[in-house]
Amino acid sequence: MLSIKETYKASSENEALELLEKYGEQAKIIAGGTDIVIDLRNNKINPDVMIDISSIDEMRYIREKDGYVHLGAATTFTDVAYSPLLDENLNGFKKSARLVGSPLIRNRGTVGGNICHGSPAADIVPPLLALDAVVTIKSNRNTREEKLEDIFLGKGHVDLKPCEILTDIKFKKPIDNQLLGFSKLGFRNALAISRICISVYLDVDEDLIIKDIRVASGALGVNGMRERLVEDSVRGIKLNKDTVNLAAQKMVESVEDRLSGRSSLEYKGKAVRSLFIEAMKSAIGKTLS
Repeated sequence: MLSIKETYKASSENEALELLEKYGEQAKIIAGGTDIVIDLRNNKINPDVMIDISSIDEMRYIREKDGYVHLGAATTFTDVAYSPLLDENLNGFKKSARLVGSPLIRNRGTVGGNICHGSPAADIVPPLLALDAVVTIKSNRNTREEKLEDIFLGKGHVDLKPCEILTDIKFKKPIDNQLLGFSKLGFRNALAISRICISVYLDVDEDLIIKDIRVASGALGVNGMRERLVEDSVRGIKLNKDTVNLAAQKMVESVEDRLSGRSSLEYKGKAVRSLFIEAMKSAIGKTLS
């Protein structure tokens, strides 16, 4: 049974921070509510106070500054999916947002909420990890920046103190032959939780040498994560069909090692190769044509 005693609709970021300072561990933040409402119904959380930040316009934005793309934590998946600022090299990021849940979930669910829920299957996390995103976390007393991958502490656990809010996500805007791909298993059912999703960032030169590559996955571990063994296997060599197959094999080996002994290994192992190749193709289609 829910024991929520008070609900506040914060009108500004500062007001939300003041309420968190006052109530601390008794309070929970709600934005779109697509994740937290389920946790409330299932008695996974039982706060005394709910602080609604869904109407704080200063936390909902997509903008570019000094070569970085910034997203406010209250930015919705629909905002991401239709933002003209995220066209071309960032189409893989938009694709990840378009494949989240149903239209209702995309209209209400937020980037910040998807991160802070700490789900291993969070769709928006792998492309942000592949983009080497940095998050801004604020309290009434302090502001800190952390690499996104460093705030994940395990399934359902994120490095946020009771008095803190994640306010901003930023990443360098890809240019020229810096490309982002994304693939997901499970999107035929609009309401399905992602079984596996993979995102690939590539930076190639005019000779198609891979200057840099970042690979990230979802639902293949306790949280979204970088796949550094895969990255190291092909960084510095020429991008071609053989390179893609080599990286795909490394991806399979890495997942098989990580999930050894689990009942889901056979199913996920078979899916990973094709999903990885699909993510690569979605990134490099124009480059290899």
